[in-house]
Amino acid sequence: MTMPVMEPDLDTDLLKAWATAIDDGPYSSLCWGERIAFDNPDCLTLLGALSAWTDRVRLVTTVVVPQLHDPVMLAKALATGDMLCGGRLTVGLGIGGRHEDYHAVGADTSAQTMRGMAERVDIMRRVWAGEKITESVLPVGPRPRQTGGPELHVGTTGPKTIRSASAWASGVAGVTLDLDLVRQQELFDVARTAWADAGKPAPHLATSFWFALGTGDGPREQVHRHLRHYMNWIPADFVDAIAPTTGWAGTEDELAAVLRRFAEIGTDEVQLIPTSSDPDQLRRATEVAAEFS
Repeated sequence: MTMPVMEPDLDTDLLKAWATAIDDGPYSSLCWGERIAFDNPDCLTLLGALSAWTDRVRLVTTVVVPQLHDPVMLAKALATGDMLCGGRLTVGLGIGGRHEDYHAVGADTSAQTMRGMAERVDIMRRVWAGEKITESVLPVGPRPRQTGGPELHVGTTGPKTIRSASAWASGVAGVTLDLDLVRQQELFDVARTAWADAGKPAPHLATSFWFALGTGDGPREQVHRHLRHYMNWIPADFVDAIAPTTGWAGTEDELAAVLRRFAEIGTDEVQLIPTSSDPDQLRRATEVAAEFS
């Protein structure tokens, strides 16, 4: 389950209520993403809070964009988070799809590439290994709880990116806009082949999609409202055009049927993305997730 961090008007009580309910529920992971030029909470600050609010569930960033950060400071922040949560951190990394986030922090958009991400991953792993990056008295710490650092997944929807990330990632943190199972299976097959060719264990295969639970037109309208708010860098008429087929809307029984179909193609984990911060949406999704725990 993904935290409702891209919804407006959040506060501490609401975020903590969602986090503790996810931790108490049947979920395998608690996820949240990063944006800069938006009104969401800072993802690294939230990592500290989520580490304190939860005890069981895996914490998964979906995704952090390393090119928006100094890689040494990002490594230090993530190692701190891994220490605070007791080694429950998985870091999804992506190159990001919005130039405005790069511009907001003065980052170089020419580094918005898989190579740019891989270079930063290499630096972070050197930090987590205790290697001195400069001639300092001590290396950059703290050491992460997990040996070698948090597990790394690549956030992507493309086969070329998946093949490139097989050198450093242990899994895929994907997203499907239209829940196309055939295309999702093809991407998973690309990942399985790339990891095998690299002589690595089979990758963790995850995908995600927006959801809204209910009956009638309300759930689809909820998804549409969320997309209008979240996809604010895209012209509204384009968002309106894709909204009828983007994400998922329906009843609990229908969601369970969709999740079964994803399981049939070998999906290890579906990371649901809420389109409302209403705790009732979480409660209803929890009832469905309990069938798969």
